[in-house]
Amino acid sequence: MIDGPVCLIVNPHAGGGRALRLLPAVEAALRSQGRPFRVVETMSMQHARELAREACDSGDIVAAMGGDGIVGAVAGEVRHGDGLLVVLPGGRGNDFARKLGIPFDPVEASKLLISGVERRVDLAEANGTVYLGILSAGIDSEVNRVALETRLKLGTFVYTYGVLRAIARWKPATWTVSVDGEPLDFPGYSVAVANSGVFGGGMYLAPDASLEDGKLDVVLIAQQSKLRYLRGLPRVFNGSHLKDPAITLTQGSEITFSADRPFTAYADGDPIGDLPLTVRALPGALRVVAPQ
Repeated sequence: MIDGPVCLIVNPHAGGGRALRLLPAVEAALRSQGRPFRVVETMSMQHARELAREACDSGDIVAAMGGDGIVGAVAGEVRHGDGLLVVLPGGRGNDFARKLGIPFDPVEASKLLISGVERRVDLAEANGTVYLGILSAGIDSEVNRVALETRLKLGTFVYTYGVLRAIARWKPATWTVSVDGEPLDFPGYSVAVANSGVFGGGMYLAPDASLEDGKLDVVLIAQQSKLRYLRGLPRVFNGSHLKDPAITLTQGSEITFSADRPFTAYADGDPIGDLPLTVRALPGALRVVAPQ
């Protein structure tokens, strides 16, 4: 059993209100453990970071209940004070939980405080912001923008909707990439820098990415017809897309990239900065509760 009081930081809007609906059951589960806890709601990433910092300073275990964005924001603060993170999935994608094998039901996830173990896992940092999963730019920039702005109730299908909207107006871009000082230029759709390797509600863009190797997996998607690009998308859910000759996978600990026109990079579903960007691996930077 992992001892200590819990500060539960909740994004009430995560998953279209799913986190808020499930909160009473999570509170009941924590009470049944006889564990001291307090609940604070947050409306912004910056507020979540401030709450996480205060919780670490108080010596609390920090539980983040929401989507990958808020979990990443909290993780960035927890690692500074060498605090401990508990992930309670409450968003649409929950890809970090997926990678770690954490149950999607936040009540079940809270039981890891009794049955789970601490793991040290890698993080990634870009533009001063920490992220958990995948940072990408290019056609993914438009996909993420559409997914964030749509008011349609699509669940995880919001990413599919975003792809269809984005591909209709896509024009090729030319990329300049440096992986640990090795340059690579190519025309194509996107550059993605993966820590966990999973995004978009179960898309295994870098299926073999490790959270414990101190490296980032870099996925480059070169120019091809729009039809061929769309046909290859379903294969991302099982990782077989890497057999496509238009896709290059490499690894490094520091990646810098830019394009011949402006793009905003997104990480864990949220905008993180405009290109050019430098991304760095943070080996073993986060203590997180995970299944045994």
